[in-house]
Amino acid sequence: MDQEKVIICKNLTKRFGDFTAVNEISFDITKGEIFGFLGANGAGKTTAMRILCGLSFPTSGEATVAGYDVYKQQEQIKKNIGYMSQKFSLYENLTILENIEFFGGVYGLERKEIKRRTEKLIDTLGLQKEAKKMVGELPLGWKQKLAFSVAIFHQPKIVFLDEPTGGVDPVTRRQFWDMIYEAAASGITIFVTTHYMDEAEYCNRISVMVDGKVEALDSPRNLKEKHQVTTMDEVFYLLARGAKRSDN
Repeated sequence: MDQEKVIICKNLTKRFGDFTAVNEISFDITKGEIFGFLGANGAGKTTAMRILCGLSFPTSGEATVAGYDVYKQQEQIKKNIGYMSQKFSLYENLTILENIEFFGGVYGLERKEIKRRTEKLIDTLGLQKEAKKMVGELPLGWKQKLAFSVAIFHQPKIVFLDEPTGGVDPVTRRQFWDMIYEAAASGITIFVTTHYMDEAEYCNRISVMVDGKVEALDSPRNLKEKHQVTTMDEVFYLLARGAKRSDN
């Protein structure tokens, strides 16, 4: 991996009234890294991701994404990232081609470049015969693979994936992660949230959020060795239990 830092967080905090959703989190992410952002529902993952995507302002702390400040340069951040959610981010009443061309325009690509990249993408995915089919007619696994391809269509520096494989079968999940590896190898940084602990094993490093705080940050292998366990499920359980005890 290149050591260029594409995301830098220092004591990043987000409060809603008296409630602290994100509590002084700090980490750096390098170019081409696959960074897993893990935590139970309500741990603060989505709130932190919204800040890093330029969709919400932090209460305090510092952060830059692709070299741009989260307070002052949100629009520049949006131009340099891709985003994909579990809820599927394409238009189901448009064809595959129409979706790709639409988002190419949204990303500011020239028509000639959109055409060139569209043809390459359709060929890579093997969707030549389905190109004019409505996206809503595709199986979920294909929808997710297409959504990921569109999220990196403009070759962003970073792509944020929010529970991207939710609901798909294990074989499709494995194929989806092959696509993630390929994107990372091309230099795109992957920031991914997932509740599948086996997927955490695929990341270069993971951060475990518990009640708004980063309770652990390391490679899956190092975390398992540190806690003397064999799975990330066990690591997650021990961290969550330890945080609860410290609160009490």
